[in-house]
Amino acid sequence: MIRTIAMPADTNPAGDIFGGWLMAQMDLAAGNAAARRARGRCATVAVEAITFHSPVRVGDEVSLYAEVLHTGRTSMRIRVQAWRRERESDHTNRVTEAVFTFVALDATGRPRPVPAS
Repeated sequence: MIRTIAMPADTNPAGDIFGGWLMAQMDLAAGNAAARRARGRCATVAVEAITFHSPVRVGDEVSLYAEVLHTGRTSMRIRVQAWRRERESDHTNRVTEAVFTFVALDATGRPRPVPAS
């Protein structure tokens, strides 16, 4: 869904990429998948158990993959995995994953049915 480069402005005081930045990237990827599936506006309503397995460093390429796990009447559960590729190699590893729940919204911001696929 998304591929980006971790930049110095995205670091925490220890010099690693800030977890909040990574979670925001994951939310963008999940939101993109949700909007495509719902064919319109969606909002994040929950995130399940995000665990950071390894740090992301400045200059790493971060790739985010999203998969729609379940579609309900107005909501969707979407798994997002974040992977990093070290800047100067082809080595990759999964840094985190989480399941995001989104609800489809109408023009007034109220929940609406997700169209049949």
